[in-house]
Amino acid sequence: MRIARYLAHGQISYGVIDGDDVKQLTTTPFEPHEVTDHIHPLSDVKLLAPCVPGKILAIGLNYSSHLHDRPSPPVPMVFYKTTTSLIGPGDTIIRPKGTNKLDAEAELVVIMKDRCRNVSKADAMQHVLGYTCGNDVSARDWQEEDRNWWRAKSTDTFSPAGPWIETELDPHNIRVTGRINGQDVQSESTTYLIFDIPTIVSFISEYVTFEPGDMIYTGTPGTPGEMKDGDVCEIDIEGIGVLSNPVKLEA
Repeated sequence: MRIARYLAHGQISYGVIDGDDVKQLTTTPFEPHEVTDHIHPLSDVKLLAPCVPGKILAIGLNYSSHLHDRPSPPVPMVFYKTTTSLIGPGDTIIRPKGTNKLDAEAELVVIMKDRCRNVSKADAMQHVLGYTCGNDVSARDWQEEDRNWWRAKSTDTFSPAGPWIETELDPHNIRVTGRINGQDVQSESTTYLIFDIPTIVSFISEYVTFEPGDMIYTGTPGTPGEMKDGDVCEIDIEGIGVLSNPVKLEA
């Protein structure tokens, strides 16, 4: 099932994708809900970021191809991204004037289903609602300068996600591809994740309580591509779809 969050006639709703239409839900997918008969053509709605997270977490160095001669981390390398950095499909990534290199990082994003803490690996997937495409936008020079990456990873517009949540997916056997202006710059299977999703969810939950809608960006493969003014960045994940965002230099 594909669940979208969208704007139609001034109202924000969640709905189930059905072909070229979206069928409105009675409430959010994180609560008991039903699918209504209220239908919109997808062409008539604006897709938004697929949920409203209380927090966004991300994993660094989670593909061997992204280590670049660095050792594999002994535990998941977790960091936070601000919720104010979240944008949706078609929204513009703003390249700040102060950065010299802005990269796109194609990533599979986990959407948490419910409130949980101290989750075992065996039970972790029961707490996952689904998955979406994400771009962990990264200002490389700021990443080197700032100890906790606060500007490098969390500047406004640095967390694109979408186009919807896919609930029926094997997240450990799909291809993650990043494109800039139609050219592939990253492409690798999630088979090569260093830490799989149960490990990530269980590890984080030892210390942090998950809430419904929380997001986890699970890491990027290979060598990301740089985004410049006027570029269009696409994150294409097998079984989910394509997240597309234009890039514009800060005015």
